Amino acid sequence: MDESDDWPVRRRPLLGALAGTGTAALAGCPASNGGGDTTATSPSTADPDRARELAERFAPTLTFDSAERWFPTDPRAYASEQDDRTVVDGFDAFEGYTADAAEADAPPAPTVFYHAVEYDDSPLAVVQFWYYSAFDQFATNFHWHDWEVLHVFVDTDSGDPQLFVASSHSGRVPNNEFLDPDPDRVPRILTELGSHSSALSLNDRPTSFQRLPLGDLSADITNRVIGVIEALAELPAAYGLPRDEGLRLPYVVPELDGAPIYDHERLPSVDSDALVPTNLTIRSFDALTAPPDDLPGRETGVTFAFGGRSDAEADVDYDLVPTTELDHIAEFTGPQLSFEFSVPEFAEDAVASHITTAGTPWKQERYTDPAADITEPVHRAALADRYDAISPPGPVNDVLATISEVVQSADAPDGAGVTTDDISVEGIALLRSDPAAVPTFRGVAMLRGVEAGDHRLTVNAAGLAPHEEPVSVGDGDDDGATETATTTETVTATETTTEGTDATRTTTVAGVEGEIPLVAAEDATKLEVNADGVDATLTDLAVDDDFGGRLYAAPFDGSDAVYVHRDGAYTTEVRDADDAVGAFRVNPDDTAPTRIDRPRTGTASLASFVASITDETAARLASIGSGDDGDDDSTETESGRSTPTATDSDDSTDNVSVDVVESGKTSTLGGLLRAMEAVSGAAGRAAERAEGGDRRGSDQALQALASNLQRAVERFDGLSDTLPDDEAEAAGRRFQQAQQRTNQAIASEKL
Repeated sequence: MDESDDWPVRRRPLLGALAGTGTAALAGCPASNGGGDTTATSPSTADPDRARELAERFAPTLTFDSAERWFPTDPRAYASEQDDRTVVDGFDAFEGYTADAAEADAPPAPTVFYHAVEYDDSPLAVVQFWYYSAFDQFATNFHWHDWEVLHVFVDTDSGDPQLFVASSHSGRVPNNEFLDPDPDRVPRILTELGSHSSALSLNDRPTSFQRLPLGDLSADITNRVIGVIEALAELPAAYGLPRDEGLRLPYVVPELDGAPIYDHERLPSVDSDALVPTNLTIRSFDALTAPPDDLPGRETGVTFAFGGRSDAEADVDYDLVPTTELDHIAEFTGPQLSFEFSVPEFAEDAVASHITTAGTPWKQERYTDPAADITEPVHRAALADRYDAISPPGPVNDVLATISEVVQSADAPDGAGVTTDDISVEGIALLRSDPAAVPTFRGVAMLRGVEAGDHRLTVNAAGLAPHEEPVSVGDGDDDGATETATTTETVTATETTTEGTDATRTTTVAGVEGEIPLVAAEDATKLEVNADGVDATLTDLAVDDDFGGRLYAAPFDGSDAVYVHRDGAYTTEVRDADDAVGAFRVNPDDTAPTRIDRPRTGTASLASFVASITDETAARLASIGSGDDGDDDSTETESGRSTPTATDSDDSTDNVSVDVVESGKTSTLGGLLRAMEAVSGAAGRAAERAEGGDRRGSDQALQALASNLQRAVERFDGLSDTLPDDEAEAAGRRFQQAQQRTNQAIASEKL
């Protein structure tokens, strides 16, 4: 997707000018995934002949996207000596590979490296296949050098494979895994464009990824379902291959020192054509006003296979080389690359950096102990049951949410309500305590192996306003075979038995019951809440739309900001440490932020809200008709007696109520509007007296408010059929809000 050359002043993807030799956040390299998983016995390097035998038998077939630019190659061609060490410099590899590919008009030096380990006193062995690419270009993940790996766990007594584990981004993302694969089928890998994340393809559709079984067609993974929330009851916890599953993820052009990477003087052979094609790329996430809808889907490109085995489907034969031939390389180096996340905050948005650097395979834990890369606890438990060499899975903490898009509700009048819909692009999630970000899959943000404690979860997506919320992750070290789901909103837990394992899985569900709604940038306006100067300690913040329901709920600590759709009609709710409630009406009408300063809790806040929403509803209804139906300033009771309409200027009217039905006649709009004026007046007096500390007077006004509101609702019910359907629905929902907040005000111990 081509964009204007007028780039935004603040570019989101940045390539820092730091010399990147650190490996704190390794792209494609796992953090601890099991909260203490270790092997029961130490693995050791397999005999070279055994390693070669296993490698030739299980050497995978690799299929790439038609738009792929960086295929598996041999990095030794780009090695150099620096400070008495052999290194592969990122500039040298990127420039050299690009030049070699152009000269050969084919992938240069196609190579897959292998390494094998055996577990002591066990028939279990693992052969690993490592493939190197000179560069990684993804949505938020750019780095020189890219190593991906496939682990094949094999029983050397039977010769049968036990488990395939294909790496997927970082250890925070669940890998694509398959337990008990067909021993007669060569492993097949579908490589994700640009990032080279590995999806398995093991059924009879070799060029597509199948997450779930379909008829006689088996799934390509055996990862268990996520569960925890209803929407994910049947979705396996594996990254998969999102572009092959119907969702889109735009790629971002990497920059170095404020300019596109292809403009750098050390990369003369690299131009824009050397990167992911422009119809798949954008300059930055925040350069778009809405999610892109013209990104092409995945198309199958070339297939690589081991040259020592006849394979009719292969376009390219690769060499199979032991990793020991790379032992002399001390480091893979290059400038550090980062992506800056937008973080919604009070006043001015902030940024948080996501940083990835390349790792050296033989310096990683999973190189010597492949079981460290098993991200599915049930799979590790199965191996532990079969082999004493593998210990059972340890406790694990997950953070989980789905992302959706906020759109105007078809059932609401224009500008008066929203709903949520399936999102059309994948997003990126980041815990600000962890520099490694994770992409969503099927709209699911799942971060595995998160440390217990308080975190802040940020979600960005192309063309959508950013989201952030605090999440508190429980400690998965508790004893017992439990699976615990904790929502950050309610802080309640549901325990179920985790089948096949004694491990504790603690899942922290972010968002509202697991859903994080995002708003298109062109429709977004910021809602800010600032509690500076408030005497009470506010603990919780929530935002509800009249039609969309609850869209945001999170613990509150002084100030917060959330992007909302400008076509919504919102109630912002706060709670304090004494569980007192406050409510505030928000009807955004432009892009300027809406700010709630010093939000109060208690009767005064709630009664003021009722007055506001009643006035809003009356104004909306008045716009439908003239409001003048011939009624005078009183209404008739069922017995025919006349009762004056309550006004907000006469204290003596607190206990005066407005009847709903004229003798045998349906309510009219004018009568309803006058009844609502009485509601607003009583609510205003209740708020005024509560603010003045007048408990008795406030309670009197609240009783009048409740009576008048009930009669207004009955009047509304009598004429709702005569109103446009959308206006009637909107008014009915606002009346429900008024009743809810009136009841809360009456029950409130705090004025």
